[in-house]
Amino acid sequence: MALAEVLRAHPHVWVLSDDIYEHLVYEGKRFETLAALCPTLARRTLTVNGVSKAYAMTGWRIGFAAGPVPLVQAMVTLQSQSTSNPCSISQSAAVKALGSSPEQGPSPWQAQWLSQQRQLFEQRRSTLAEALAPELSCDKPDGAFYLYPSCEALLGRMTPWGTPLKTDSDVAAYFLKAAKVSTVPGEAFGFSPYLRFSYALDIKRLKEAGARIQDAIRFHSESAA
Repeated sequence: MALAEVLRAHPHVWVLSDDIYEHLVYEGKRFETLAALCPTLARRTLTVNGVSKAYAMTGWRIGFAAGPVPLVQAMVTLQSQSTSNPCSISQSAAVKALGSSPEQGPSPWQAQWLSQQRQLFEQRRSTLAEALAPELSCDKPDGAFYLYPSCEALLGRMTPWGTPLKTDSDVAAYFLKAAKVSTVPGEAFGFSPYLRFSYALDIKRLKEAGARIQDAIRFHSESAA
């Protein structure tokens, strides 16, 4: 609501609300879309969503949006001249995934499946956070499937081959080379000195990634000593 209050005070600002992770929220948290939370913003809010995250349908390339009619009409005009339409197979698969109407909510089997997915991602979140601690520490996120641990404790150190770790990009490059684990430096998001890890993987691989990183940190520390 705090953000909604700021936006209400600036009527010239349009809002793009990305709700793609609406079903992946943890710790009993409840998701609220901005347009529903603050109806007075609905006339200048474009809400976007899709089936790629919660429904694990990334390759089907189906997304959708809802917003003011003039804006959506302009979007349709632009898209019709720049991209092709989603194929009928993807559309049918998305209809099956989404199922019931928004008014009715998800069917029992959909609700059960989404609940299982949410529990699985919550378990993966905790597994990776524990595997990266203590030198890569972070708050557990309330949603989505990314961790943003701080790598500040590693800055100023030297790699075994003599390269200084000055930034989170240096740390990410070191983990890629020494641990064969790929992560994204926080500076790409204006969020240094942090790293972004995805935990959209099975538990076994998350544990292995954590073990590799711990080995890289341990070897790095022993070499520095």
